Amino acid sequence: MTYRLVVLPDAPRDHARRLADDLPSVDVVAAEDAEAAALLLVGAEAAYGTLTPSLLAAAPALRWLQAPQAGPPPEFYFAELVAHRVVVTNLRDTYTDHVATHTVAMLLALARNIPAYARARTWAPMDGVLHLQRATVLVVGLGAVGTEVARQLGPFGATIIATDARLAQRPTGVAELHPADALDALLPRADAVVLTVPHTPATDGLMSARRLALLEPSAVLVNVGRGALVDLDDLVVSLRAGQLRAAAIDVVPHEPLPDDHPLWTMPQVLITPHVAGVGPETDERRYAVVRDNAERFAAGRALRNVVDKANRF
Repeated sequence: MTYRLVVLPDAPRDHARRLADDLPSVDVVAAEDAEAAALLLVGAEAAYGTLTPSLLAAAPALRWLQAPQAGPPPEFYFAELVAHRVVVTNLRDTYTDHVATHTVAMLLALARNIPAYARARTWAPMDGVLHLQRATVLVVGLGAVGTEVARQLGPFGATIIATDARLAQRPTGVAELHPADALDALLPRADAVVLTVPHTPATDGLMSARRLALLEPSAVLVNVGRGALVDLDDLVVSLRAGQLRAAAIDVVPHEPLPDDHPLWTMPQVLITPHVAGVGPETDERRYAVVRDNAERFAAGRALRNVVDKANRF
């Protein structure tokens, strides 16, 4: 089937060129701005990038939208898009190994007090080492990243327990799998909590003061999911009060984290600038998903990474 695929202004320009070269039967056109996008979307059946309500209204024939990220921001899923017939796909699972390795590295650093040592310039040992061989690690969200985190932690001897909103079968290496609503009951058992869930209406503000208070004071928190999962004001209060020993974050609600934010100067906090997914072949993997979906759409086959628009994952 021949169809028009509009590459929207926020999608990679080189992807537009490659798609045009690789898929000569598809009419691939790149829009450089919103005005051009509105004109090109008339009659288009597919688009790659971020739409606005006005652009969606300009595309009455649209049936497939490829998101340009693994987890687009909440505003990507505006009400008109959720109600529309268009099928949305995303780029999840394109850097699972990179994110999982980064997550484990952050957890290991917290376990051995490395952020605090790096700031303290002390030759004296610090209290509070987390011994992973005897630790219980709670992975919140057992999708591709969460499952890989559990696998990588296996050789360290940690006991992995997990929650997931959709998964029913417990993966190898996970001692316990629970539904998402079991989180409150599991938090007091956790020596470490790893957040890998997407930002959805159900996970917005997931770790607020109430849930942070359910953790033991010796526990540590790692967030590589989305920034909006953790209330940063509540996290600061919890760390200052000794209700939580340490935290590592790769994402924050509004990026970049302001220079004057107190988390920057807290010795028990490790911050990286949303780089967990960085690694070899990341862009190539993303392009491979887009190209595969473009071919599938042309052939009338099921698309990869279809999103439940109402729940954003």
